[in-house]
Amino acid sequence: MIPWLDSGASFPPLELALREPNGLLCAGGDLSAQRLIDAYQRGIFPWYASGEPILWWSPDPRMVLFPGEFRISRSLRRSLRSGRFEVRLDSDFPAVMRACAEVPRAGQDGTWITREMQQAYWNLFQLGIAHSVESWTDGRLVGGLYGLAIGRMFYGESMFSRASDASKVAAAHLARFLEEEGFGMIDCQMNTPHLASLGAREIPRAVFMARLRALLAKAWQPGRWPTDGASQSWT
Repeated sequence: MIPWLDSGASFPPLELALREPNGLLCAGGDLSAQRLIDAYQRGIFPWYASGEPILWWSPDPRMVLFPGEFRISRSLRRSLRSGRFEVRLDSDFPAVMRACAEVPRAGQDGTWITREMQQAYWNLFQLGIAHSVESWTDGRLVGGLYGLAIGRMFYGESMFSRASDASKVAAAHLARFLEEEGFGMIDCQMNTPHLASLGAREIPRAVFMARLRALLAKAWQPGRWPTDGASQSWT
């Protein structure tokens, strides 16, 4: 049995999260900006299907990617150098969220990125906390990702691709941009082969939380990222 969050109630301690399913902590609450920011700062994120109550998670171990460890394969490096993609930051956040919700995924029926979730993260974008990284070709959005930046911590949420390597190119630009801006860690939440192929790895939740607290304490100013902030060429 997991706790139910009434309006205004605080999150329970992470130690109460279930082992199976891994990290399920509590249910209920809302998706207000205040609630979401509080959750992420505590190492908690929402993930639930349409028709379910809001479910909050904090898995142990935690999948993370350190920006300097982003793995660039030879084929990805060729794509980065080819100039096929124009990479933009924060130029069309709603389109990225819609695409992440609509693009079919193997083994998944439907999406957890409901209209309610899209509105909640749009509100965070308006506050300068949520961000998108986008791959464009001939004026078409063909890949990208979105997530949150709080302190010097980035929380990855979802990515999509409609062209070969489009999302990987966006992720590579993001990792380089974050490293240059002094961000220390990207939260990837759950372990997947795709994330592992990019250099992500699991660390114990206690280690994740210690690093998270240190990164949240660093100076930070919410705001829109410059559209061309990650557009440098790869040589």
